[in-house]
Amino acid sequence: MIVPPASGGVYDHILFPTDGSDGAEAALDHAVDLAVTYDATLHVFYVVDTDTRGMATVGNEVAEQLETEGQSVVEATTDRVDDRGIAVVGQVIRGDPHEAILEYADANGIDLVVMATHGRRGLERYLLGSVTEKVVRSADVPVLTVRMEEDESGA
Repeated sequence: MIVPPASGGVYDHILFPTDGSDGAEAALDHAVDLAVTYDATLHVFYVVDTDTRGMATVGNEVAEQLETEGQSVVEATTDRVDDRGIAVVGQVIRGDPHEAILEYADANGIDLVVMATHGRRGLERYLLGSVTEKVVRSADVPVLTVRMEEDESGA
């Protein structure tokens, strides 16, 4: 059971950080359900990880490609959410993912963060560490983590 924050009794602003992965898609369903239930604005947020060691060596061109990918993910997600009649805001930024998520939450009056426990797989995930874990440990607001079902991942 999710208990609304004491301040207003409802979630007015829900943050949904996404990387476009299957795990994020599983979390989106929960974020949308909560936004409908509480008549909240859903903030769809994509961070181009420019803090990764390898990013410094590959240069700005790769970051721009990743930013374009992020825009596509955010636009597709906001279109889906908008079709449900939910107020939605989308943004793509560059930075360290967990720090950017926390800063965005603080700056935008976010009441709840909804995110997947796992995003991208393989070496990228190993190098990045667990963004979700860092957000859970550091956030000033509740964080709902959503685990992707085994059959959704193809495992």
